[in-house]
Amino acid sequence: MRFLPLILVLSLAFPVAADTHEDIYKTPDISGLPSKTNNEVEVLHWWTSGGEALAVNALKDMMKEKGHKWKDFAVAGRAGESAINTLRTRALSGNPPDVAQIKGPEIQEWGELGFLVNIDDVAEEQRWNELVPARVSDYLKVDGHYVAAPFNIHRVNWLWANPDVFAQAGAELPQSMDEFFIAAEKIKAAGFIPLALGSEAWQETTLFESIALAIMGTDDFRKAFSEHNSDLLTGEKMRETLLTLRRMKQYTDADSPGRNWSDTTSLVIEGKAAMQMMGDWAKGEFLAANKVSGKDFVCIPAPGTANQFSFNIDSFVFFKSSDPQQTASQKELAKLILEPDFQEEFNLSKGSIPVRVDINMTRFDPCAQDAMQAFLRAAATDNLVASLSHNMAIGRASQVALFDVISRYYNDDEVNIDETMRHIRAAVLADKL
Repeated sequence: MRFLPLILVLSLAFPVAADTHEDIYKTPDISGLPSKTNNEVEVLHWWTSGGEALAVNALKDMMKEKGHKWKDFAVAGRAGESAINTLRTRALSGNPPDVAQIKGPEIQEWGELGFLVNIDDVAEEQRWNELVPARVSDYLKVDGHYVAAPFNIHRVNWLWANPDVFAQAGAELPQSMDEFFIAAEKIKAAGFIPLALGSEAWQETTLFESIALAIMGTDDFRKAFSEHNSDLLTGEKMRETLLTLRRMKQYTDADSPGRNWSDTTSLVIEGKAAMQMMGDWAKGEFLAANKVSGKDFVCIPAPGTANQFSFNIDSFVFFKSSDPQQTASQKELAKLILEPDFQEEFNLSKGSIPVRVDINMTRFDPCAQDAMQAFLRAAATDNLVASLSHNMAIGRASQVALFDVISRYYNDDEVNIDETMRHIRAAVLADKL
Protein backbone atom coordinates (compact mmCIF):
# COMPACT_ATOMS: atom_id res chain seq x y z
CA MET A 1 0.00 0.00 0.00
CA ARG A 2 1.47 3.35 -1.02
CA PHE A 3 1.16 6.16 1.56
CA LEU A 4 1.98 9.16 -0.64
CA PRO A 5 -0.71 8.37 -3.24
CA LEU A 6 -3.30 8.21 -0.45
CA ILE A 7 -2.36 11.67 0.76
CA LEU A 8 -2.57 12.97 -2.80
CA VAL A 9 -5.92 11.28 -3.40
CA LEU A 10 -7.35 12.58 -0.14
CA SER A 11 -6.13 16.05 -0.97
CA LEU A 12 -6.99 16.25 -4.66
CA ALA A 13 -9.74 13.79 -5.59
CA PHE A 14 -13.28 14.79 -6.48
CA PRO A 15 -15.33 12.11 -4.70
CA VAL A 16 -18.78 11.30 -6.04
CA ALA A 17 -21.41 8.96 -4.59
CA ALA A 18 -24.87 7.60 -5.25
CA ASP A 19 -26.91 10.75 -4.71
CA THR A 20 -24.41 13.56 -5.24
CA HIS A 21 -25.06 16.28 -7.79
CA GLU A 22 -21.77 18.20 -7.70
CA ASP A 23 -18.22 17.39 -8.69
CA ILE A 24 -16.57 20.58 -7.40
CA TYR A 25 -14.00 20.00 -4.69
CA LYS A 26 -14.27 22.30 -1.71
CA THR A 27 -12.00 22.23 1.33
CA PRO A 28 -14.24 22.46 4.38
CA ASP A 29 -13.90 25.25 6.92
CA ILE A 30 -13.30 23.61 10.29
CA SER A 31 -12.42 26.80 12.17
CA GLY A 32 -14.41 27.27 15.31
CA LEU A 33 -15.23 23.60 15.80
CA PRO A 34 -15.35 22.68 19.51
CA SER A 35 -12.55 20.45 20.72
CA LYS A 36 -13.17 16.98 22.07
CA THR A 37 -13.43 16.41 25.79
CA ASN A 38 -12.82 13.31 27.87
CA ASN A 39 -15.48 10.61 28.00
CA GLU A 40 -16.89 11.59 24.62
CA VAL A 41 -16.98 9.78 21.30
CA GLU A 42 -17.03 12.24 18.45
CA VAL A 43 -18.74 10.69 15.40
CA LEU A 44 -18.28 12.13 11.91
CA HIS A 45 -21.00 11.02 9.49
CA TRP A 46 -23.26 12.33 6.70
CA TRP A 47 -26.60 10.83 7.71
CA THR A 48 -28.51 14.04 8.32
CA SER A 49 -32.00 13.55 6.92
CA GLY A 50 -34.97 11.19 6.79
CA GLY A 51 -34.82 7.64 8.05
CA GLU A 52 -31.02 7.69 8.25
CA ALA A 53 -31.09 10.48 10.84
CA LEU A 54 -33.72 8.61 12.85
CA ALA A 55 -31.61 5.47 12.76
CA VAL A 56 -28.52 7.35 13.95
CA ASN A 57 -30.54 8.88 16.78
CA ALA A 58 -31.45 5.36 17.88
CA LEU A 59 -27.76 4.49 18.00
CA LYS A 60 -27.04 7.63 20.05
CA ASP A 61 -29.69 6.58 22.56
CA MET A 62 -28.21 3.10 22.80
CA MET A 63 -24.77 4.58 23.51
CA LYS A 64 -26.23 6.81 26.22
CA GLU A 65 -27.90 3.81 27.87
CA LYS A 66 -24.49 2.12 28.00
CA GLY A 67 -22.99 5.17 29.77
CA HIS A 68 -21.06 6.60 26.84
CA LYS A 69 -21.34 10.11 25.41
CA TRP A 70 -21.99 10.55 21.70
CA LYS A 71 -20.75 13.87 20.31
CA ASP A 72 -22.43 14.28 16.94
CA PHE A 73 -20.40 15.72 14.07
CA ALA A 74 -22.82 15.42 11.16
CA VAL A 75 -21.60 16.99 7.91
CA ALA A 76 -24.33 17.27 5.29
CA GLY A 77 -23.72 17.63 1.60
CA ARG A 78 -22.94 15.79 -1.61
CA ALA A 79 -23.65 12.28 -0.28
CA GLY A 80 -20.64 12.26 2.02
CA GLU A 81 -18.22 14.28 -0.07
CA SER A 82 -18.15 17.14 2.44
CA ALA A 83 -17.70 14.71 5.34
CA ILE A 84 -14.79 12.95 3.62
CA ASN A 85 -13.10 16.28 2.93
CA THR A 86 -13.57 17.27 6.56
CA LEU A 87 -12.11 13.95 7.72
CA ARG A 88 -9.06 14.44 5.50
CA THR A 89 -8.46 17.91 6.93
CA ARG A 90 -8.96 16.84 10.53
CA ALA A 91 -6.87 13.67 10.36
CA LEU A 92 -3.95 15.15 8.47
CA SER A 93 -3.80 18.05 10.94
CA GLY A 94 -3.55 15.60 13.85
CA ASN A 95 -7.11 16.03 15.17
CA PRO A 96 -9.21 13.16 13.77
CA PRO A 97 -12.66 12.37 15.13
CA ASP A 98 -13.01 9.24 17.24
CA VAL A 99 -15.31 7.61 14.70
CA ALA A 100 -15.87 8.29 11.01
CA GLN A 101 -18.09 6.96 8.25
CA ILE A 102 -15.91 5.65 5.40
CA LYS A 103 -15.99 2.56 3.21
CA GLY A 104 -14.30 0.44 0.58
CA PRO A 105 -10.58 0.58 -0.22
CA GLU A 106 -10.20 3.77 1.83
CA ILE A 107 -10.60 1.68 5.00
CA GLN A 108 -7.48 -0.27 4.10
CA GLU A 109 -5.63 2.91 3.16
CA TRP A 110 -6.35 4.65 6.46
CA GLY A 111 -5.50 1.43 8.29
CA GLU A 112 -2.16 1.05 6.52
CA LEU A 113 -1.32 4.58 7.62
CA GLY A 114 -1.76 3.42 11.23
CA PHE A 115 -4.77 5.59 12.11
CA LEU A 116 -7.32 2.91 13.03
CA VAL A 117 -8.17 0.89 16.15
CA ASN A 118 -8.05 -2.91 16.02
CA ILE A 119 -11.51 -4.22 17.00
CA ASP A 120 -10.80 -7.94 16.70
CA ASP A 121 -11.98 -8.50 20.27
CA VAL A 122 -15.45 -7.13 19.44
CA ALA A 123 -15.60 -9.17 16.24
CA GLU A 124 -14.60 -12.33 18.07
CA GLU A 125 -17.16 -11.77 20.85
CA GLN A 126 -19.98 -11.29 18.32
CA ARG A 127 -18.72 -13.98 15.90
CA TRP A 128 -18.44 -11.63 12.91
CA ASN A 129 -16.58 -14.25 10.89
CA GLU A 130 -19.66 -16.46 11.09
CA LEU A 131 -22.27 -13.72 10.65
CA VAL A 132 -20.67 -11.66 7.84
CA PRO A 133 -19.66 -13.30 4.51
CA ALA A 134 -15.92 -13.25 3.82
CA ARG A 135 -16.26 -11.21 0.61
CA VAL A 136 -17.80 -8.48 2.76
CA SER A 137 -15.64 -8.78 5.87
CA ASP A 138 -12.49 -8.50 3.75
CA TYR A 139 -13.36 -4.84 3.25
CA LEU A 140 -13.55 -4.32 7.03
CA LYS A 141 -10.03 -5.58 7.73
CA VAL A 142 -6.43 -4.46 7.43
CA ASP A 143 -3.81 -7.21 7.39
CA GLY A 144 -6.46 -9.65 8.58
CA HIS A 145 -7.60 -7.52 11.54
CA TYR A 146 -11.01 -5.85 11.85
CA VAL A 147 -10.92 -2.04 11.91
CA ALA A 148 -14.45 -1.19 10.71
CA ALA A 149 -18.01 -2.06 11.77
CA PRO A 150 -20.57 -2.55 8.95
CA PHE A 151 -24.13 -1.24 9.13
CA ASN A 152 -25.73 -2.75 6.07
CA ILE A 153 -25.61 -4.06 2.54
CA HIS A 154 -26.94 -2.17 -0.47
CA ARG A 155 -27.54 -4.12 -3.68
CA VAL A 156 -26.57 -2.08 -6.74
CA ASN A 157 -27.61 -4.41 -9.60
CA TRP A 158 -31.39 -3.88 -9.38
CA LEU A 159 -33.89 -3.15 -12.14
CA TRP A 160 -36.96 -1.16 -11.02
CA ALA A 161 -40.00 -1.42 -13.26
CA ASN A 162 -43.53 -0.08 -13.61
CA PRO A 163 -45.72 -3.12 -14.34
CA ASP A 164 -48.55 -1.00 -15.75
CA VAL A 165 -46.26 0.40 -18.46
CA PHE A 166 -45.13 -3.12 -19.32
CA ALA A 167 -48.74 -4.26 -19.55
CA GLN A 168 -49.73 -1.38 -21.81
CA ALA A 169 -46.77 -2.10 -24.07
CA GLY A 170 -47.37 -5.84 -24.13
CA ALA A 171 -43.84 -6.43 -22.88
CA GLU A 172 -42.36 -8.94 -20.44
CA LEU A 173 -39.98 -8.14 -17.59
CA PRO A 174 -36.47 -8.87 -18.91
CA GLN A 175 -34.35 -11.59 -17.33
CA SER A 176 -31.52 -11.38 -19.87
CA MET A 177 -29.87 -8.75 -22.06
CA ASP A 178 -31.62 -10.10 -25.15
CA GLU A 179 -34.97 -9.89 -23.37
CA PHE A 180 -34.19 -6.32 -22.33
CA PHE A 181 -33.90 -5.15 -25.93
CA ILE A 182 -37.03 -7.04 -26.99
CA ALA A 183 -38.99 -5.36 -24.20
CA ALA A 184 -37.41 -1.96 -24.87
CA GLU A 185 -38.51 -2.04 -28.52
CA LYS A 186 -42.12 -2.75 -27.55
CA ILE A 187 -42.12 -0.08 -24.85
CA LYS A 188 -40.62 2.53 -27.18
CA ALA A 189 -43.19 1.69 -29.86
CA ALA A 190 -45.96 2.17 -27.28
CA GLY A 191 -44.78 5.72 -26.61
CA PHE A 192 -43.03 5.27 -23.27
CA ILE A 193 -39.41 5.79 -22.22
CA PRO A 194 -37.96 2.26 -22.01
CA LEU A 195 -35.01 3.08 -19.74
CA ALA A 196 -34.91 6.01 -17.32
CA LEU A 197 -31.36 7.31 -16.90
CA GLY A 198 -30.00 10.63 -15.74
CA SER A 199 -26.89 11.56 -17.70
CA GLU A 200 -24.62 12.08 -14.70
CA ALA A 201 -21.29 10.29 -14.67
CA TRP A 202 -22.07 8.14 -11.63
CA GLN A 203 -25.48 7.08 -13.02
CA GLU A 204 -23.93 6.15 -16.37
CA THR A 205 -21.22 4.16 -14.59
CA THR A 206 -23.82 2.38 -12.44
CA LEU A 207 -25.50 1.23 -15.65
CA PHE A 208 -22.12 0.26 -17.11
CA GLU A 209 -21.43 -1.81 -13.98
CA SER A 210 -24.61 -3.89 -14.30
CA ILE A 211 -23.93 -4.52 -17.99
CA ALA A 212 -20.32 -5.50 -17.30
CA LEU A 213 -21.38 -7.84 -14.50
CA ALA A 214 -23.82 -9.61 -16.85
CA ILE A 215 -21.45 -9.90 -19.79
CA MET A 216 -18.15 -10.52 -18.01
CA GLY A 217 -19.44 -12.75 -15.22
CA THR A 218 -18.32 -12.66 -11.60
CA ASP A 219 -14.79 -14.05 -11.99
CA ASP A 220 -13.76 -11.90 -14.94
CA PHE A 221 -15.41 -8.81 -13.41
CA ARG A 222 -13.29 -9.26 -10.27
CA LYS A 223 -10.14 -10.01 -12.25
CA ALA A 224 -10.61 -6.93 -14.40
CA PHE A 225 -11.54 -4.31 -11.82
CA SER A 226 -10.12 -5.62 -8.53
CA GLU A 227 -7.08 -7.53 -9.81
CA HIS A 228 -6.33 -5.14 -12.71
CA ASN A 229 -6.11 -7.77 -15.45
CA SER A 230 -5.09 -5.80 -18.54
CA ASP A 231 -6.28 -8.42 -21.02
CA LEU A 232 -9.81 -8.34 -19.59
CA LEU A 233 -9.86 -4.55 -19.30
CA THR A 234 -9.18 -4.28 -23.02
CA GLY A 235 -10.64 -7.58 -24.23
CA GLU A 236 -13.70 -8.72 -26.14
CA LYS A 237 -16.01 -8.85 -23.12
CA MET A 238 -15.19 -5.23 -22.36
CA ARG A 239 -15.86 -4.34 -25.99
CA GLU A 240 -19.25 -6.09 -25.81
CA THR A 241 -20.04 -4.25 -22.57
CA LEU A 242 -19.33 -0.87 -24.15
CA LEU A 243 -21.27 -1.70 -27.31
CA THR A 244 -24.25 -2.75 -25.17
CA LEU A 245 -24.02 0.47 -23.15
CA ARG A 246 -24.11 2.54 -26.35
CA ARG A 247 -27.00 0.43 -27.68
CA MET A 248 -29.02 1.04 -24.51
CA LYS A 249 -28.63 4.78 -24.93
CA GLN A 250 -31.17 4.81 -27.78
CA TYR A 251 -33.84 3.69 -25.30
CA THR A 252 -33.33 6.65 -22.94
CA ASP A 253 -34.92 10.09 -23.38
CA ALA A 254 -33.56 13.38 -24.69
CA ASP A 255 -34.07 15.15 -21.35
CA SER A 256 -31.63 12.92 -19.45
CA PRO A 257 -28.56 15.23 -19.34
CA GLY A 258 -27.94 16.46 -15.81
CA ARG A 259 -31.08 14.89 -14.34
CA ASN A 260 -30.55 13.57 -10.84
CA TRP A 261 -31.30 9.99 -9.90
CA SER A 262 -34.42 10.64 -7.82
CA ASP A 263 -36.10 12.68 -10.56
CA THR A 264 -35.18 9.84 -12.90
CA THR A 265 -36.86 7.34 -10.58
CA SER A 266 -39.94 9.58 -10.63
CA LEU A 267 -40.32 8.88 -14.35
CA VAL A 268 -40.88 5.22 -13.51
CA ILE A 269 -43.15 6.05 -10.56
CA GLU A 270 -45.32 8.32 -12.73
CA GLY A 271 -45.61 5.81 -15.58
CA LYS A 272 -43.60 7.88 -18.06
CA ALA A 273 -40.78 5.33 -18.14
CA ALA A 274 -40.77 1.57 -17.81
CA MET A 275 -37.43 0.79 -16.14
CA GLN A 276 -34.47 2.13 -14.20
CA MET A 277 -31.28 0.27 -13.27
CA MET A 278 -30.32 1.64 -9.87
CA GLY A 279 -29.34 0.50 -6.38
CA ASP A 280 -31.86 -0.26 -3.67
CA TRP A 281 -31.95 3.35 -2.45
CA ALA A 282 -34.42 3.88 -5.35
CA LYS A 283 -36.98 1.90 -3.36
CA GLY A 284 -37.33 4.80 -0.95
CA GLU A 285 -38.65 7.00 -3.75
CA PHE A 286 -41.40 4.50 -4.57
CA LEU A 287 -42.36 4.09 -0.94
CA ALA A 288 -42.36 7.86 -0.37
CA ALA A 289 -44.85 8.11 -3.24
CA ASN A 290 -47.06 5.56 -1.45
CA LYS A 291 -46.42 2.90 -4.07
CA VAL A 292 -46.75 -0.77 -3.13
CA SER A 293 -44.04 -3.30 -3.94
CA GLY A 294 -45.30 -6.04 -6.26
CA LYS A 295 -48.31 -3.97 -7.31
CA ASP A 296 -47.22 -0.48 -8.33
CA PHE A 297 -43.59 -1.37 -8.88
CA VAL A 298 -41.41 -4.45 -9.11
CA CYS A 299 -37.76 -5.04 -8.30
CA ILE A 300 -35.80 -7.70 -10.18
CA PRO A 301 -32.07 -8.24 -10.76
CA ALA A 302 -30.54 -6.24 -13.60
CA PRO A 303 -30.78 -8.36 -16.77
CA GLY A 304 -28.30 -11.23 -16.77
CA THR A 305 -27.23 -10.77 -13.13
CA ALA A 306 -29.78 -12.88 -11.22
CA ASN A 307 -27.09 -14.96 -9.51
CA GLN A 308 -24.84 -12.02 -8.68
CA PHE A 309 -24.97 -9.41 -5.96
CA SER A 310 -23.08 -6.16 -6.45
CA PHE A 311 -22.73 -4.70 -2.97
CA ASN A 312 -22.10 -1.37 -1.30
CA ILE A 313 -21.47 -1.19 2.47
CA ASP A 314 -21.83 1.68 4.96
CA SER A 315 -19.38 1.37 7.84
CA PHE A 316 -17.74 3.19 10.75
CA VAL A 317 -14.00 3.17 11.47
CA PHE A 318 -12.42 4.08 14.80
CA PHE A 319 -9.41 6.40 15.05
CA LYS A 320 -6.72 5.65 17.63
CA SER A 321 -6.84 7.53 20.91
CA SER A 322 -4.47 7.70 23.89
CA ASP A 323 -7.48 7.72 26.23
CA PRO A 324 -8.48 4.16 27.26
CA GLN A 325 -11.98 5.37 28.13
CA GLN A 326 -12.51 6.66 24.58
CA THR A 327 -11.22 3.38 23.16
CA ALA A 328 -13.70 1.50 25.33
CA SER A 329 -16.50 3.73 24.06
CA GLN A 330 -15.44 3.17 20.46
CA LYS A 331 -15.57 -0.59 20.93
CA GLU A 332 -18.96 -0.37 22.61
CA LEU A 333 -20.23 1.51 19.58
CA ALA A 334 -18.78 -1.12 17.23
CA LYS A 335 -20.58 -3.80 19.23
CA LEU A 336 -23.92 -1.99 19.18
CA ILE A 337 -23.82 -1.57 15.38
CA LEU A 338 -23.86 -5.36 14.92
CA GLU A 339 -26.54 -6.03 17.52
CA PRO A 340 -29.57 -7.71 15.87
CA ASP A 341 -32.12 -5.13 17.09
CA PHE A 342 -30.13 -2.22 15.71
CA GLN A 343 -29.37 -4.00 12.44
CA GLU A 344 -33.10 -4.50 11.94
CA GLU A 345 -34.21 -0.98 12.88
CA PHE A 346 -31.46 0.80 10.94
CA ASN A 347 -32.04 -1.07 7.73
CA LEU A 348 -35.82 -0.78 7.92
CA SER A 349 -35.25 2.98 7.96
CA LYS A 350 -32.56 3.13 5.30
CA GLY A 351 -33.93 0.74 2.69
CA SER A 352 -30.90 -1.55 2.70
CA ILE A 353 -30.63 -5.00 4.27
CA PRO A 354 -28.75 -6.13 7.40
CA VAL A 355 -25.15 -7.21 6.97
CA ARG A 356 -25.73 -10.10 9.39
CA VAL A 357 -26.96 -13.26 7.69
CA ASP A 358 -29.11 -14.37 10.65
CA ILE A 359 -31.62 -11.49 10.85
CA ASN A 360 -35.33 -12.32 10.73
CA MET A 361 -36.66 -10.47 7.65
CA THR A 362 -40.38 -10.72 8.49
CA ARG A 363 -40.78 -6.96 9.02
CA PHE A 364 -39.03 -6.08 5.75
CA ASP A 365 -40.79 -5.39 2.43
CA PRO A 366 -40.73 -7.93 -0.44
CA CYS A 367 -37.83 -6.22 -2.25
CA ALA A 368 -35.69 -6.35 0.88
CA GLN A 369 -36.63 -9.98 1.48
CA ASP A 370 -35.67 -10.82 -2.10
CA ALA A 371 -32.41 -8.92 -1.60
CA MET A 372 -31.53 -10.95 1.49
CA GLN A 373 -32.22 -14.23 -0.30
CA ALA A 374 -30.07 -13.07 -3.20
CA PHE A 375 -27.35 -12.01 -0.75
CA LEU A 376 -27.33 -15.43 0.92
CA ARG A 377 -27.28 -17.27 -2.43
CA ALA A 378 -24.47 -15.08 -3.76
CA ALA A 379 -22.46 -15.60 -0.57
CA ALA A 380 -22.91 -19.39 -0.83
CA THR A 381 -21.85 -19.46 -4.50
CA ASP A 382 -19.10 -16.82 -4.28
CA ASN A 383 -21.03 -14.36 -6.42
CA LEU A 384 -20.77 -11.37 -4.08
CA VAL A 385 -19.07 -8.57 -6.02
CA ALA A 386 -17.86 -5.23 -4.67
CA SER A 387 -19.58 -2.38 -6.51
CA LEU A 388 -17.45 -0.69 -9.14
CA SER A 389 -19.47 2.53 -9.24
CA HIS A 390 -19.96 3.11 -5.50
CA ASN A 391 -16.55 3.31 -3.83
CA MET A 392 -16.07 -0.41 -3.20
CA ALA A 393 -14.16 -2.24 -5.96
CA ILE A 394 -11.70 0.55 -6.76
CA GLY A 395 -10.22 3.46 -4.88
CA ARG A 396 -11.13 7.11 -5.16
CA ALA A 397 -8.53 8.09 -7.77
CA SER A 398 -9.58 5.25 -10.07
CA GLN A 399 -13.26 5.94 -9.59
CA VAL A 400 -12.95 9.61 -10.50
CA ALA A 401 -11.01 8.72 -13.63
CA LEU A 402 -13.39 5.91 -14.61
CA PHE A 403 -16.44 8.17 -14.23
CA ASP A 404 -14.88 10.59 -16.69
CA VAL A 405 -14.00 7.87 -19.21
CA ILE A 406 -17.43 6.22 -19.16
CA SER A 407 -19.29 9.53 -19.30
CA ARG A 408 -17.31 10.77 -22.30
CA TYR A 409 -17.89 7.52 -24.13
CA TYR A 410 -21.61 7.44 -23.33
CA ASN A 411 -22.30 11.04 -24.29
CA ASP A 412 -20.23 11.23 -27.48
CA ASP A 413 -20.93 8.59 -30.12
CA GLU A 414 -17.76 9.61 -31.94
CA VAL A 415 -15.49 8.47 -29.09
CA ASN A 416 -13.52 5.44 -30.26
CA ILE A 417 -14.20 2.18 -28.43
CA ASP A 418 -10.58 0.96 -28.55
CA GLU A 419 -9.40 4.27 -27.14
CA THR A 420 -12.05 4.01 -24.43
CA MET A 421 -10.87 0.54 -23.39
CA ARG A 422 -7.31 1.83 -23.06
CA HIS A 423 -8.58 4.69 -20.93
CA ILE A 424 -10.61 2.30 -18.77
CA ARG A 425 -7.43 0.31 -18.18
CA ALA A 426 -5.53 3.46 -17.24
CA ALA A 427 -8.32 4.59 -14.92
CA VAL A 428 -8.45 1.27 -13.05
CA LEU A 429 -4.67 1.32 -12.68
CA ALA A 430 -4.69 4.89 -11.31
CA ASP A 431 -4.85 3.57 -7.74
CA LYS A 432 -1.43 1.97 -8.26
CA LEU A 433 0.30 5.23 -9.16
